[in-house]
Amino acid sequence: MIELSGATKRFSADGTFRFDLTMAEGQSLGVIGASGAGKSTLLQMIAGFLDLDSGTIKLAGQEHTESAPSERPISMVFQSNNLFDHLNVATNVGLGISPRFRQSGEAMERVKDALTQVGLAGFEDRRPANLSGGEAQRVALARALVRDKPILLLDEPFAALGPSMRADFTALLSTMQKERGLTMLTVSHAPNELQGLCERLAFVYDGAIAVIGDTAAMLADPPHPALASYMGVAANRP
Repeated sequence: MIELSGATKRFSADGTFRFDLTMAEGQSLGVIGASGAGKSTLLQMIAGFLDLDSGTIKLAGQEHTESAPSERPISMVFQSNNLFDHLNVATNVGLGISPRFRQSGEAMERVKDALTQVGLAGFEDRRPANLSGGEAQRVALARALVRDKPILLLDEPFAALGPSMRADFTALLSTMQKERGLTMLTVSHAPNELQGLCERLAFVYDGAIAVIGDTAAMLADPPHPALASYMGVAANRP
């Protein structure tokens, strides 16, 4: 479903980032690493926000190395949730369907269904200023769901949430991913929260994926010294 082969981006100040990655359909992958290691660069490559200097990107079996973001089979939830304060919840969600969304007909039914799925039935007329942090993230997720794309990218979705909201949002994401068969990639600074969400974990180090494997196994027994250092534990392997 996601295949990066030698996907490379060079920055004059930050160096070179090169990624090789294969994700099967319906897989959930967590991505961790220190700030500046390349996590966001990886996400932006897949989403199409960064042009590659070399290498290729295939998504859902199709070549998308040079495709515009809107042409890729991807939905994305940003850390800041990117809601428009002057629009109500229904319209914020409906923008995932069309920039000319109107609150009527089949499109509005899709919005209501998505809000029900994320636990926000009846929130259609509320404004972002009247939402909690967890509710705002759920609205952003609902907007991603109405796009009905097979790949979901999440950039630090827990960063603005308190502990209880993080647990609730993790459970919601896990349910949505399984019910819809989504291929999901989640960037996070909270490795332990990815255990119940992502079956596999990728550790990004020095501009590349240094190691990838089963989430529980990698967190219990870090297979790379830099990963052990990142987690603040002693390395169990050379």
